[in-house]
Amino acid sequence: MRLLVVEDEKDLVEALRVGFVRAGYTVCVARDTAQAKQRLQLDPYDVVLLDLDLSGRDGFELCRALRRTANGGAARIIMVTARDRLDDRVLGLDEGPDDYLVKPFAFPELLARVSALPHGEPSGGTAILQVGDLRLDVSRAQVRARGRELGLTPKEFGVLHYLMAHYGHVVSAEELLEHVWDEHADPLSNTVRVTVGNLRRKLGAEGVIETVISRGYRLREGS
Repeated sequence: MRLLVVEDEKDLVEALRVGFVRAGYTVCVARDTAQAKQRLQLDPYDVVLLDLDLSGRDGFELCRALRRTANGGAARIIMVTARDRLDDRVLGLDEGPDDYLVKPFAFPELLARVSALPHGEPSGGTAILQVGDLRLDVSRAQVRARGRELGLTPKEFGVLHYLMAHYGHVVSAEELLEHVWDEHADPLSNTVRVTVGNLRRKLGAEGVIETVISRGYRLREGS
């Protein structure tokens, strides 16, 4: 899942980036509204975390602009702000975001809210995905099979999350690279193939990732 953090507090940006990457998300950052619009013109995002008090421009304006753009219109928006007055919260929700969170907040709460948002991909609106004995908990970044937890890296978790969300469908390497890695990923590298190979070994008989020649990968229920 691709997530855009629009925030100008450097320390908070880094904390959010690290937290969401560990949870298996692909994270990009925009420091102001101009950079956010530029990123949204290039790539679609599933979720936008939007600070209302950005330097030089009010976040309300960006929220309205996002709803009018092709890439931003489909994204789920969570406003994040220090404005905690009731009228601010009401005004914020009137601008069309999907959620409104007041600073300071606990990261697990933010992660749970992001995970609970409905998304445009199959099965993406649930925090729990299940395929056979394979169970993936998005909010806890955990994968369990037959009662035991599987130790996955963030990228392995992200690949499995995307394959489970598109269960039964063929997913190309390019699609995985776009949704699991960030904009700095090299499209000519073998990083997807290596990650899928490592994931296969960890899943064992709990889940089978098929290679569909010239098309990509497909998850099916294991034996």
